[in-house]
Amino acid sequence: MQRQGSSGGSAGFRVRAAGGVLLVAHLALVAWITLRPLDVPWVSAANLRPFAGIRADLALGWPQAARCLGGGLALLAPLGVLLPMAGGRLTVSPLADLARTVTAGALLSLGIELLQTGVPGQVVDIDSILLNAVGVAVAHLAVVPAARARLRRRAETRERAALRREDPSQGRTPTIPRVGIAP
Repeated sequence: MQRQGSSGGSAGFRVRAAGGVLLVAHLALVAWITLRPLDVPWVSAANLRPFAGIRADLALGWPQAARCLGGGLALLAPLGVLLPMAGGRLTVSPLADLARTVTAGALLSLGIELLQTGVPGQVVDIDSILLNAVGVAVAHLAVVPAARARLRRRAETRERAALRREDPSQGRTPTIPRVGIAP
């Protein structure tokens, strides 16, 4: 039985399987980047005030701020595409899907930040959670609605082509006219 709203068929399975494999690979890369111990001479204090780290990065100047903020935006941004891809649904509420994807990204980012408390050289930063969630939202909005619309159009085109290819040797199903009841 096929799930309601899924892309169906072997193509849908391949998309979901590819999404799942890419999601696992991306999460492994993120874990390696964020949870490995760093050998640093000193560690700054944890940042628990929202936007304080972003303001400090902006005070560094253009190239350094772009690198720091861009890294925060890009770290989990692929989740904005990979999570819906692994889900494999073509017909879903765009707003609910965005909320679900951003929430999953923010919770994953929170989990990473909490795990970093026990890793030497890594510091908890609340702004990382904010930047990661915004990165997930931007990637989702940039790719997913257009990709779903394209996939829906392809599926509709395939359905229409299948209806046109029906076996003509069978002909139409005969209909029996209704006969009224005699008086």
